[in-house]
Amino acid sequence: MPSLDDLRKRISSVKSTQKITKAMKMVAAAKLRKAQEMAEKGRPYSDKMDLIIQNLSKAINDPSNAPKLLVGTGEDKTHLCVVMTADRGLCGGFNTNICKLAKKYFDEAIKSSKNLKIITVGTKGLDQLKRDYGQYIIKRINLKDKKKLSFLDAEEIGKQIVELFRNNEFDKCFIFYNKFKNVISQIPQQQQVIPAKVENKNKKDEEVSSYEFEPDEDEILDDLLPKNISTQIFKAFLENSASEQGSRMTAMDNATRNAGDLVDKLTINYNRSRQAAITKELIEIISGAESL
Repeated sequence: MPSLDDLRKRISSVKSTQKITKAMKMVAAAKLRKAQEMAEKGRPYSDKMDLIIQNLSKAINDPSNAPKLLVGTGEDKTHLCVVMTADRGLCGGFNTNICKLAKKYFDEAIKSSKNLKIITVGTKGLDQLKRDYGQYIIKRINLKDKKKLSFLDAEEIGKQIVELFRNNEFDKCFIFYNKFKNVISQIPQQQQVIPAKVENKNKKDEEVSSYEFEPDEDEILDDLLPKNISTQIFKAFLENSASEQGSRMTAMDNATRNAGDLVDKLTINYNRSRQAAITKELIEIISGAESL
């Protein structure tokens, strides 16, 4: 059984940890408000970009001359997966949930005899993937030194992906990230960015959303498709940022409550041990007095 001094030190240590987790929860809550606002503002922009590409793709008369970023290479042999996680921990299952979805897809791709290539964005994802899938990782992007991620960072990653595609390094590209729903719920996402996913719409929709373009559709798409990839990556950054803060806030709140419960439990044990020590001492004094 631990001594009174050990229990006292343990209670003091847990209380110090509780102060840290409470402070981290408050910091995460302050950051979450702004991150959530940015994620929600970014969604309409990326959705509109998707809609424009849908309209442009429907207007193409000759699919054989369409940009490869839109129609693909015509093969499905090599898949590039961009796993986007955080650079910091203490955020609950945020990083684990993204990696779990990515691992599931990796195993399916390997089982289907696909050539797998992985780009990790964020050190936590790399730490979880390098043991089992280290041989497939072709690039490791570390953004730990960046205090705030901007569109330029997303554009830089987008350019690297487009360059790999133009060098015939892969046929399809997917990004993995967490979509922010609310503070306690973040949904892992797998999104195809190359080739651009074009939804099949019925004839009535086509007639309603018919446009004339100047310059022609192919020329617009050549310029727009690389921007769309950067936009989708930036959207993933914004969603991840809000999800990370929400997950951290929840995790730190749980940690603070658990620390409080542990302090209560240790305090009860301390009081019992202290009472037992006092009782023992009194018995010894009484026994000594009776023997005189």
